[in-house]
Amino acid sequence: MIDQRTLAYINLYGVLGTLENLCELAPEAESILTNKKPISIGFEVKGGPSATITFNKGRCRMEQGCAKCDVKLPFSSCEKFNGLIDGTVTPIPSKGFQHIKFLLNDFTKLTDLLNKYMRPDPADLEDEDFFRISTTLMMYTISVAIAQIGNNDEIGKFSASNMVDGEIAFSIKGGPAATVRVKDHRLLAIKKPSEAPRAIMEFSSIKLARDLFDGKVNAIACVGSGDIVMKGMISMLDNLNRILDRVALYLA
Repeated sequence: MIDQRTLAYINLYGVLGTLENLCELAPEAESILTNKKPISIGFEVKGGPSATITFNKGRCRMEQGCAKCDVKLPFSSCEKFNGLIDGTVTPIPSKGFQHIKFLLNDFTKLTDLLNKYMRPDPADLEDEDFFRISTTLMMYTISVAIAQIGNNDEIGKFSASNMVDGEIAFSIKGGPAATVRVKDHRLLAIKKPSEAPRAIMEFSSIKLARDLFDGKVNAIACVGSGDIVMKGMISMLDNLNRILDRVALYLA
């Protein structure tokens, strides 16, 4: 079963949060953002997460909360916000109608581009650069989803309750790296390599990572063959793997 509140946290911090990385990695993203001055969009979900994304000079950044935003999109429930992500809900701003053109044009085009990379046409993946960017974006989204499931999903929270403090390095050899930081059984995803990991999970190549993300290969078999390296605090990795099983349900 999927918890709608947990999904809302994943959709906001994981999916929309990946817009930061899209703007850094995809050259076509910068040409989409035509605003001359910074514009910030705040998302406020009743009973769920809130965050503000600021767009400036072809880049964007996300911060928690939306006290200071140019455009505010309120959602009456987590289900309504999740509807925004799956395309079944059209939000109505409570603030910032003068920026509606940016919302309908630039922001929509940018999220469409993100969807192109996150749910790619198989033909697009034949391009080496597209493949690398798409897989990197998936890697970052998954790392944030791990943290949100560990903090909000009931099954995920049980796994998190059995994790000791420390950092888990979650990476692709020669490629992108993220850190899952555990503190008092709460998880935080950081889209940077861990400097002092207590446990390590590393995929041997970007192709292997992609096959795993797409469910084409068996993770246990990859551990046995050495294509996934796991070392350090075994209990952390064991519980991380349990949470990873939940990620596939939420990001399906």
